[in-house]
Amino acid sequence: MSETTTPPGSPHQNAKPLSPADEKLWATLIHVGGIFFHFLPALIGYIVLKDRGPFVRQHTTAALNFQLTVLLGYVVGLFTIWILVGALILVAVAVVNIVFCIVAAVAADRGERYVYPMAITFIGD
Repeated sequence: MSETTTPPGSPHQNAKPLSPADEKLWATLIHVGGIFFHFLPALIGYIVLKDRGPFVRQHTTAALNFQLTVLLGYVVGLFTIWILVGALILVAVAVVNIVFCIVAAVAADRGERYVYPMAITFIGD
């Protein structure tokens, strides 16, 4: 007598919601990660954590939109570096990235919603 068993589903199919403290932690880490690794933490965080809670979803979406905007700024800076304005653009984009990522990380740690100024909306909430 053979019994048919179904294989267990993917562990990611029914992702459990994060606790509010974990949502704040991951949102903060994603913003800080943007300083060092640019768009990668936001992209990975968005893919992995977007369905784990509304707070972390809002922050990962905001961080990803901002980091893609920063990437666009770096591309413009690189293409215009030959006329010297590109160097100024690259420095300005780097400073803006650091400052706004720190402000966003502090807001996330406080449990506040944060919207980056100057971010182009590539991905909606």
